[in-house]
Amino acid sequence: MSKEIKFSVSSLSESPAKTHIQTRGFNLTVDEPESLGGTNEAPNPVEYILAGYAGCINVVAHIIAEELDFFLENLQINIDGFLNPDRLFGKSLQERAGYKQIDVRLETTTEIDPELKKRWIDEISHRCPVNDNLTNQTPISFSIN
Repeated sequence: MSKEIKFSVSSLSESPAKTHIQTRGFNLTVDEPESLGGTNEAPNPVEYILAGYAGCINVVAHIIAEELDFFLENLQINIDGFLNPDRLFGKSLQERAGYKQIDVRLETTTEIDPELKKRWIDEISHRCPVNDNLTNQTPISFSIN
């Protein structure tokens, strides 16, 4: 039987577009760009998703590189996410509210054999928890006190 690790955040709204969040003793701020009603003082929620994804890929990529017996140098992870804000703003229900497409580009100065590179990428996509959350539906429950 596997063990579960619980991660938690607590947030307090400062305005309709700005939230202060605490997790494990760290303080984060979420804000929207001015064009979306915010003050542009921090990344917005969907940017944090991409940042979390990049951070997770970084950890998993290094773990797997070590397992495959190669040293990973100068890993750069670039991620672009594309979404249509129409559902968010109640203009249309035709498209989903979240990302329609996410493109991940990895760059490294390490020379990797093409077959090993494919195995490395496949393992990253199969083992990265954030990738799993983005590609599979996760049960979510809401409650209000």
